[in-house]
Amino acid sequence: MKKSPLLLVALSSVLLLAACSKQEAAPEPIRAVKLMTVGAGAVQARMGYAGDVRARTESRLGFRVGGKLVQRSVDVGQRVAAGALLAQLDAQDLALAAQAAQAQVAAAQTQRDLAAADFKRYSDLKAQGFVSGAEIERRQATLDAAEAALRQAKAQGAVQGNQAGYTRLLADGPGVVVAVEAEPGQVVAAGAPVVRIARDGVRDAVIAVPEDRVGAMRIGQVAQVQPWTAGAVPATPLKAQVREVAASADPVTRTFQVKLALPPDANLPLGATVSVNFEADVAALSAAGPIRLPTSALVRASGSQAKDTAVWVFDPGSSTVSLRNVTLAGADGNDMLVASGLKAGELVVAAGVHVLSPGQKVVRFNDGSSR
Repeated sequence: MKKSPLLLVALSSVLLLAACSKQEAAPEPIRAVKLMTVGAGAVQARMGYAGDVRARTESRLGFRVGGKLVQRSVDVGQRVAAGALLAQLDAQDLALAAQAAQAQVAAAQTQRDLAAADFKRYSDLKAQGFVSGAEIERRQATLDAAEAALRQAKAQGAVQGNQAGYTRLLADGPGVVVAVEAEPGQVVAAGAPVVRIARDGVRDAVIAVPEDRVGAMRIGQVAQVQPWTAGAVPATPLKAQVREVAASADPVTRTFQVKLALPPDANLPLGATVSVNFEADVAALSAAGPIRLPTSALVRASGSQAKDTAVWVFDPGSSTVSLRNVTLAGADGNDMLVASGLKAGELVVAAGVHVLSPGQKVVRFNDGSSR
């Protein structure tokens, strides 16, 4: 049986209208989130770092002349006194140079004596009227030049003598050898470090501070230093003061070196590991009443700079959430401190922040815990 054209047209129109009709969007789901009531709390932040004990002065000692190292008299960990022999170079070439300089001094001395004798003889002839005054002036100039050459030769001889003495590397003060950077048989350049000595005296605790904390370091700031070495733990932690903050970061670790002066009577071995704790400078924050939030409550503010942070604030009247920018004041343990943007008593989303949108309805998820 054939279908009529009118029926086919009617069926096509119905299918076309059905395809063009708009489907209604699914309603936004009501999500369950964990809410917390924010409020000001006491800040008990501590900035703790691991560090080590170093000498206030570490000297990298090297020869003032170059040459072949023939002897090294000390090893790492050895205590040395002032003037102790640390290493020695082959002094043969420099000794020959010193002998040559002394020979030049002798030659200059002979020339000076000869010029002085000529000047005296011509002076006597001038007194008898046998030579002119011009001849005396020439002899005087010759004598002056010979004396200048003698002084130059003596100075050069002294330099060569000193360089011969520079082949012996001596300790410039008492201390402990902490590193050896050259071995016998090695040819070292003038000034190249051979031995590093930690001088006796006061000690420093040295720590590495990340970029986000170096701004809180101040010269004279007090910290507590607790040794980790067994048997070296004092009854109470030592008090130290920040004496130096590096002006630039380490190119490898991107941290800033901070040195703290230990008490003069601190009997800690070099290289000992210590724990350095700073009391956080929170006087201003406590006056403003900082709000503590877990890191799970923070989100990146949409369309803002990377440093801008926001939280989802819950409105009990409409059961909806809105995004609000906040200013952070630092960390306190596992929590972050909010300096501005929130008021005590407001409800914020503490978990589930990454699935929300502005104006979305939420319900409170009760996990049995309260904050």
